[in-house]
Amino acid sequence: MRIIRFVPGFRFPDGFDLMDDLLGQIARDVAQERFPAVISTNKDVLDVVAAAVHQPGAQIIVEPDDAERAAALATAVSMLRAPTALSDVAADKNAERLRQLSEEVSRIASTLARLSSGPTVSLQQSRPSAQGEIPPLSGDMVRKVIRARRLRANYFSEELFADPAWDMMLDLLQAEIAQLRVPVSSLCIAAAVPATTALRWLKTLVSQGILLRRADPHDGRRVFVELAPQTSEALRRFFGEVGQAAVI
Repeated sequence: MRIIRFVPGFRFPDGFDLMDDLLGQIARDVAQERFPAVISTNKDVLDVVAAAVHQPGAQIIVEPDDAERAAALATAVSMLRAPTALSDVAADKNAERLRQLSEEVSRIASTLARLSSGPTVSLQQSRPSAQGEIPPLSGDMVRKVIRARRLRANYFSEELFADPAWDMMLDLLQAEIAQLRVPVSSLCIAAAVPATTALRWLKTLVSQGILLRRADPHDGRRVFVELAPQTSEALRRFFGEVGQAAVI
């Protein structure tokens, strides 16, 4: 198992060349299943790290606390099938937080399982005319929905309504309409949850084909995220059906 930490303020000599080489080697080793990896980084270099390492056996944690580190390590150790090491982590004072994070991962998996089997099939079964023309949708309407969702934080705790998958899809829909590209770091902010949690959701949404990663043609150290065609169509048909009703 490899644990890599990019600390705030750290700079590699001569730009990012050494960092690129290191991340490339980690990506290759993880892809070959030589070891699982945990990469701890900060928001300044998140796009670079996320572009280079996105294999299933790699976890990226952003400015993590002790509990998030413990959860990432426990997951990595489980990939090595080392139950004795897992018991040591569980005995830590952050065991309760670790349990909560484990439940969060389970919730992500179950929610995305429903999503991955849902949008296209559901539309075809419930609306025979769904293959017709996709209704027009204005960026202003999507912006109003996003703003309304953010306003809830003025009255209630954000954790009460955390729904990162929906927030990310709304942000990407707005960007698609405006013909803008969204890097990983910006999408994590739009998710309105801690960056490490947003990365977990992003990784699973991409693996389910709900979102797509696109390499930046002008910068090999950055990737953009966009809606998969079927996701975009499902969202536009959804907004077309609800009309002017409040969508939050």
